Amino acid sequence: MKYDIAIVGGGPAGLSAAIYASRALVKVALLEKGLCGGQAATTDHIENYPGFPDGISGMKLMEMFSQQAERFGTEIFTFSEVRSIVKSKNGFIIDLESGGLATHVIIYCAGQSPSKLGIRGEEEYYGRGVSYCATCDGALFKGRDIVVVGGGDSAIEEAIFLTRFANSVTVIHRRDELRAAKILQKRAYENPKIRFELGAVLDEISGKQLVESVRVKKLRDDSIKEINAQGVFIYVGYKPNSGLLAGLVKLDERGYIMTDLEC
Repeated sequence: MKYDIAIVGGGPAGLSAAIYASRALVKVALLEKGLCGGQAATTDHIENYPGFPDGISGMKLMEMFSQQAERFGTEIFTFSEVRSIVKSKNGFIIDLESGGLATHVIIYCAGQSPSKLGIRGEEEYYGRGVSYCATCDGALFKGRDIVVVGGGDSAIEEAIFLTRFANSVTVIHRRDELRAAKILQKRAYENPKIRFELGAVLDEISGKQLVESVRVKKLRDDSIKEINAQGVFIYVGYKPNSGLLAGLVKLDERGYIMTDLEC
C-alpha cells in the first residue's frame, strides 16, 4: 500500500491532521493501535471545546472527528500498531503486523502514556485495583473507597468523576496546593465525597488478590498513614510515545522531539 501521507496516532491531533490533509485531495492513511480518540476519548465530559456550550463526552467528540476525517477520504486503520519506521529512498516504510506501508510523509501523533510512580504494589496490582483511566474502570468501584494520585487537571477531573461511583475519593498530592484549574479545585473542595492528603506521597499499595489499602507518607515529617482503599487511580504526568522515532529525529533526554522556531 502506498500513501502520500501516513498519520501515526488517532487522537485529536492525528484526526485533525487527517481532516486537513484529506481536504487537500492527497491519499491519507491514519494508523491507530487501538480505537481512535486517544486520551480525549477517555474523558467523561469536555466542557472547554468551542461550539459545545453544554459540553460533550470525549468519546462522542472523537467519533465526530473520525467521521469528518473519513468523509474527506482518510483511510483509518484501527488496531494497527506500528512496529517500526524505516527511511527509504522516496519516503518511509512503515511496518505493521498486517504488512508494510509506503508513504512519502509521516505525521507523527502517537501522543503520550501515563507515567508510573514506581512504588511497591503498583505493577503487582495493575488491573486488580490500580488503574490509569477512571472512565475505563470507574464503574467497577461502585460503593468502594478510592484514592487518586495527582493534583493537576486530569487528577481532579477524574476524582470528581469517580464520586459518581465511589463511597469516598481521597486525593493525594505531593504539593501543599493543587495545580488544577481553579474551577476544578472549587468543585472538588465542595464535593462531600472528596478528601485531601496534601503535601504527601503514595508510598505503597497493599492487598491480597486485590488492592485493600495504601500507605501515605507526609513529606514534612515522613510520618506514615494507612488508608483503606480498593482502587488507586494514578495521574502524575505522561511520557512521550516516541520510541519509533529513535534514529530518525533528535529526541531530548525525556524522549520529546527537539524542535526550533521553524519546526
